[in-house]
Amino acid sequence: MSVLSTAKTRTAVRTAARLSAEMLLILLMTGVTLWLIGKMWSVVWPLTVALLITTLTWPPVRFLRKHGWRPALAASAVTVAFLLLAAGILVGIAVPVAAQSDQLADGVVDGIQQLREWAAGPPLNIGDDQVTSAIDTAVAKLQSSIGDIATAAATGVGTVVNAVVTIVLALFLMFFFLKDGPRFLPWLSRQLPGRLSRDVPEVASRSWSTLGAFVRSQAFVGMLDAVFIGLGLWIVGVPLVLPLSVLTFVTAFVPIVGALFAGFVAVLIALVFKGVTSALIVLGIIVLVQQLEGNVFQPMVQSRGLGLHAAVVLLAVTLGGSLAGIVGSLLAVPVAAVLAAAWNYVREQLSDPLPEPEPGPDPEPVESLPNPKPAD
Repeated sequence: MSVLSTAKTRTAVRTAARLSAEMLLILLMTGVTLWLIGKMWSVVWPLTVALLITTLTWPPVRFLRKHGWRPALAASAVTVAFLLLAAGILVGIAVPVAAQSDQLADGVVDGIQQLREWAAGPPLNIGDDQVTSAIDTAVAKLQSSIGDIATAAATGVGTVVNAVVTIVLALFLMFFFLKDGPRFLPWLSRQLPGRLSRDVPEVASRSWSTLGAFVRSQAFVGMLDAVFIGLGLWIVGVPLVLPLSVLTFVTAFVPIVGALFAGFVAVLIALVFKGVTSALIVLGIIVLVQQLEGNVFQPMVQSRGLGLHAAVVLLAVTLGGSLAGIVGSLLAVPVAAVLAAAWNYVREQLSDPLPEPEPGPDPEPVESLPNPKPAD
């Protein structure tokens, strides 16, 4: 029977205590960092949006600069082109909808009537009296909650104003990133002492490449959603296929809520113009495409583009959404990829080089066989 060694036990306990203290310090530092980011969120969020947009607009700027354009001119041209493209997308969505607004309004009334007729039949058997009673109850509750509605409306107005300020600030930051971006890493290297002047710019360069891979993969997934959902809407015969496809692509950059909003609009248009059956078919198509996106396309594309396993992508989105809602879901994958890039660089610096294999004994010379003489 073996006896525990007192010396080894003390060493193990001290090692565990030291590791626990170091882990607590790391967690404390992480908490302080997150607290500081929360306090500076009004600056961090526009900066993050500007970086994500810059990853999309930097390739054309780089192309123009390689062909002799000055940095300010190239950045200005691409910024204006980006604004025109964004305005074109909004017009492409709004104009067809406005052109069919009369049909849309009539279709909404017809759709509501169809829903009432369907609800009046089996298996629900909801009569007009029950519908009227439900409407009266909803109106009474609405009147009693007028104060809460006003507060929510004021909050919504404040949110819209903050969103506009964020977008404007992000666009200005994007212009300066496009104009002076290549000078940032050399400037940063001159400001840092010692080894940091090499390590920090290298991590920043890898993080930039990672953000670019994230935005490109998200755009690719959004394009797949738009193509498949647009094709399904065209087969069913739903109008406004192009605006709905564009809306699907744009909202793909906003996880969860973007897909729900685009799907709700598509189902509503199908219900208004084609009836309940077509709306249910469209709903099934959207659910199928969204399931393929969330469980197949997005994990595969992002795991390849970002160097992350598909399971890590899914867990990151889940954790980000539980911690910070929609913004957390949007930023979870790029943050995880940036952390992975930083960790890979740290691991490279901390790893010992592999020892060179020792040379073995010289192989014994092989005696050459005499060439056989040709037969006479």
